[in-house]
Amino acid sequence: MGVAAQIFSFPSLTLAAATESLLVIKFYADVFPRIFNLNTHLDITAVIFLANYAFAALFWGLIYPRLLSPLRHLDGPRNLVSITHRSLVVKGRPGGDLFLDLDKKYPDEEILNLSAFDFQVLITKPRMLSDLLVHKAYDFIKPPKLSELLRHILGDGLVMVEGDQHKFLRKNTMPAFSFRHIKDLYPMMWEKSVLMSKALQEALEDGEGKNTGVIDLSNWTSKVTLDIIGVAGMGREFNTLKKAEDPLLGIYEQLLEPAPAKLIFAMSSLLFGLSFVRLLPWKMNNLFKYLTTTLSNLCMPMLQEKKDAIINSKDDHFDVLSLLIKSGNFTDPELKDQLLTFLAAGHETTSSALSWACYLLAKYPEFQNTLREEIRHALPNDSEIDQATDLASIFEPLPYLNGIMNETLRLYPTVPLTMRQAIRDSNLAGQDIPKGVIVILSMWQMNRSPELWGPEAGEFRPERWITAGKPNSNGGANSNYEFLTFLHGPRSCIGQGFAKAEMRCLLASMIRNFSWELAMDDSEILPRGAITIKPSNGLLLKLKPLRV
Repeated sequence: MGVAAQIFSFPSLTLAAATESLLVIKFYADVFPRIFNLNTHLDITAVIFLANYAFAALFWGLIYPRLLSPLRHLDGPRNLVSITHRSLVVKGRPGGDLFLDLDKKYPDEEILNLSAFDFQVLITKPRMLSDLLVHKAYDFIKPPKLSELLRHILGDGLVMVEGDQHKFLRKNTMPAFSFRHIKDLYPMMWEKSVLMSKALQEALEDGEGKNTGVIDLSNWTSKVTLDIIGVAGMGREFNTLKKAEDPLLGIYEQLLEPAPAKLIFAMSSLLFGLSFVRLLPWKMNNLFKYLTTTLSNLCMPMLQEKKDAIINSKDDHFDVLSLLIKSGNFTDPELKDQLLTFLAAGHETTSSALSWACYLLAKYPEFQNTLREEIRHALPNDSEIDQATDLASIFEPLPYLNGIMNETLRLYPTVPLTMRQAIRDSNLAGQDIPKGVIVILSMWQMNRSPELWGPEAGEFRPERWITAGKPNSNGGANSNYEFLTFLHGPRSCIGQGFAKAEMRCLLASMIRNFSWELAMDDSEILPRGAITIKPSNGLLLKLKPLRV
């Protein structure tokens, strides 16, 4: 397919048509008009261009998918507009359920053809994932149209770069996410978790929850996780929990808000490319440009502050940004890109996960009570917690704290879908994947597959993650590749240990201080988002304080 893609690409066809036009006009200027009844050179040129494009349409629409493609024998819906794009704007149900529908419709197929033109496939079973995610991970990259969109939000950081650049950056970033360092961060994470509980208490007394007891938890989870990544990522106190408004938080909220117009903007960018979408007279273009430009402008002064602190004050804080600056391997624009990446990825993912955990505990109050008793036993109300307290050793062995956390991450993977495009002819477990083909992996579908997780795959069952009264690491799955929230291999989430530590602290503090129930109709709570999924209409909870 690689050669065919070059020959029948739009630029190649345009060049060929231009060359053909010049040759015809030069050598057949008298013959050609008589045969085709064309009177001007412009007519001749137009016909040649149209003929080239028509043949390309015939080749890609009929000849290649029916006769030449290595994917032609695969079952699948083969839609003109892929289910991948439609999942962003589906109404009335989670977008990820569209992939579960496909898995149910084609129960015996491990890879499905999603495109009428054989350009997109979906992996539905784990067998091929060791090749895709580990053994041949660098044969596949993020599709250029996706990268073009995400780069404005995440920069060219660890999430976006490919190949040797990714290997280099991951190696230089890994020390900040070591087990030892994360253990040392627990006291800071707990301090921020307690601050959130106090802020919620104040909101019930004098803020949004006064007289009703109802708060939108999504706002508060974003604040606390931004505060945590501020310290861990760049040694900076944002203190958004104590501010009525914060420009950085406001930018992220607007960028990642799952509003219909923004989801349509994301879908259009994935279909046609951001460069094309920007040509349209659409107010979303101006908003997107304003938000991403403002975000970039906010990050540069933060970077300079950190560099000055290291030079002038001998700042030895062991945060991600300090490590990268001290390595001397990165320019200022590159450092800004890393800063964009861990600010966005480091706060939004855990914020969404905490919201979903609290939603599930509101739906299943029996687990709320069980978790509360577990935390009270492990961390009595009169416990004094300081820097010397080994919170990692307290929280990590707790069966229900970890079971609820992992079951939430299984049911609501904060990034529910990933896409990879082959940069060379490759294969997955023997199935040829031509260069240019996009491989779709739905973490939502794999994490909820009844074939992998049993008939209750869609149910909230924290006990999956408990064996003989202790946490287990697989939820009863037969393979690591059946739980894909953090992916696997060299492109797996480098911050998964950090995110889990954060979740443990935040959940433990919440359950210690409040009981809660839903304060909105369950049908209004749908997972939506172009990058991460969050409750589409916020998460209104009625909180009852337990500690006065």
